[in-house]
Amino acid sequence: MTATEKFTKGLRVFTSDIAQGFFEITHNGFALLGLAVMFAVITLTARPEIRQAGEVELMGWLKARQPEVISIAQDLVGIDRATAANPQSLPKQQAAVVYWLSRKYSIAPEPLSALVAEAFETGKRTKLDPTLILAIMAIESGFNPFAQSTVGAQGLMQVMTKIHSDKYEGFGGKLAAFDPVSNLRVGVKVLQECISRGGSIEGGLKLYVGAGNLEEDGGYTAKVMAEYNRLQLVVGGRTVPLAAPRLVPVTAPVKPQETPETVASISNS
Repeated sequence: MTATEKFTKGLRVFTSDIAQGFFEITHNGFALLGLAVMFAVITLTARPEIRQAGEVELMGWLKARQPEVISIAQDLVGIDRATAANPQSLPKQQAAVVYWLSRKYSIAPEPLSALVAEAFETGKRTKLDPTLILAIMAIESGFNPFAQSTVGAQGLMQVMTKIHSDKYEGFGGKLAAFDPVSNLRVGVKVLQECISRGGSIEGGLKLYVGAGNLEEDGGYTAKVMAEYNRLQLVVGGRTVPLAAPRLVPVTAPVKPQETPETVASISNS
């Protein structure tokens, strides 16, 4: 037998031994795993105290994770509570405001309930009429918490976030401008400062809209005050139309000596 044939034969024997050994190891390994599972079942059945200890260990692990799960659930409940409320749970005056605003601005009463309740609570704390706060939100954004103007005013009360970014630090930063409650509270702070500087509600509204150095504010103050007065009537239990009555143009009657053609030619000249 040549050296090459000896080498080839030895290589075959070596490969065969490896394959056989691998088969025996894996076969024995599965057998051992099966035996281990069988012995574990027998042990747990015969030794209840071991099974009980395992159950206690498992329950301990589950209880350790329970606070984390509860925390997540509480956060979800908190978010739901912060953004919506049942209008029927509100005081009568607040509920009346909710339903009136809901019809006028086509907003669901549940999120409006949370805003109205917050406006009344904030108004009580800051000594501002809550209906004034709501009137500003109505005119500024129509109760759209994601509203943004071309000059950068954002949220329900259209606060200039870049200018008043420091006021949002306590609410988590400038992105809180789009959180309804945070925007409301920051807007009220800005309104307080404006009224203090302006000396009156009207003067404060002019500053609030950024027209402090201008003679006119584009009718902004008049719009807010009109909505403010309507909301006060709603709180007082009065029936208030959703929109101001429109003026119907009156055409002067044709004088007897004039013909329609003459009137038309005059009106078109």
